[in-house]
Amino acid sequence: MSLLPILRWPDPRLAQPCAPVTDLEAARALIADLFETMYDAPGRGLAAPQVGAMERVFVMDAGWKTGEKTPRACIDPHVISASEATAKGEEGCLSVPGVTAQVERPVSIVLGYRDEAGEAQQVALEGAEARVAQHELDHLDGVMHFDRLDLAARDALLAEYET
Repeated sequence: MSLLPILRWPDPRLAQPCAPVTDLEAARALIADLFETMYDAPGRGLAAPQVGAMERVFVMDAGWKTGEKTPRACIDPHVISASEATAKGEEGCLSVPGVTAQVERPVSIVLGYRDEAGEAQQVALEGAEARVAQHELDHLDGVMHFDRLDLAARDALLAEYET
């Protein structure tokens, strides 16, 4: 395992969609590095494109900072269903350090993905876990959290980041 450098906005790779995973063994090695990098950063989630790996992989652990570790690695994740109920919540991003935004997202989702063994999984996520998973999934699609804001809020956030 090794710590990887985290790309910073406006690196163009952060705006590109990622390809599906084709090499499970390489994905396992990437996952180990992503976890080590995420915990060191310290973040609650980290997606492969944030370290320059353009594959559909992310890791997350929504509660480790306030409780016990519950790591989850997701290969080729997708949202199966999302609640109609939404809520705004504060989101930061390791690729845009020091800047947070209020982002509206579904409060719960059902996430489908492959685990490190390549087995299909399905999990219902709520609250912080749902928010982190959606944030990381956006990275795999080339979407930053500020892309979900109205234009004025997006411009203000980026101006704060650039100063």
